[in-house]
Amino acid sequence: MSRHPFDPEFAALPRSLPVFPLPGVLLLPGGKLPLNIFEPRYLAMVQDALAAERMIGMIQPTEDERPSHPPALYRTGCAGRIVSFSETDDGRFLITLAGLCRFDVDQEIATTRGYRRVVPQWDRYAQDYADGPPPQVDRARLLKAVEAYFKVQGLSADWEAIKGTPDGRLVVALAMVCPFAPNEKQALLEAPDGTARAAALVALMEMAAVPARTDDETPARH
Repeated sequence: MSRHPFDPEFAALPRSLPVFPLPGVLLLPGGKLPLNIFEPRYLAMVQDALAAERMIGMIQPTEDERPSHPPALYRTGCAGRIVSFSETDDGRFLITLAGLCRFDVDQEIATTRGYRRVVPQWDRYAQDYADGPPPQVDRARLLKAVEAYFKVQGLSADWEAIKGTPDGRLVVALAMVCPFAPNEKQALLEAPDGTARAAALVALMEMAAVPARTDDETPARH
């Protein structure tokens, strides 16, 4: 994907990274994620990120959070750079993260500001920084799957905008905004490349669009 002038070089990606664990929330390289920050620990996280590399790692927990029990995290997340920021009169931050690169969690670091911080491993995802070829997408099948999925989910869309969006950007946007289950979001994140992610996205949409079968519709056995 094309780099922004303010993005760090791959070799300059930070050696430690604050992380924001949110189930069902996906950030991908090349995507943009708006966030409404209001919890004190995450307000502190944003303040510290703005004072440093302006980077935050989005990652999903593998279990529900309980008092005095930070949830376990998936191994893989995606780092984003804060590209817009504003304050509200009621004490919230409104930020937008631009996805840069995926990472694997090497270890977690103890902190004193309430939020969590990890040591990321970037090397496995160097291709996220490469200007490689666009993903190979069966465009007609993708659009058909999107239409069926949105109908089943009761979602509205600007179809002209969807039809005019390039394949790579469309796959990233759909993967991020569609209400897939957390494990399905994780599978999209961990897809090896854009082509594999597009195939997984189409498969998820096609499966979700198949009407649920009732007992009365169970095929008879002969």
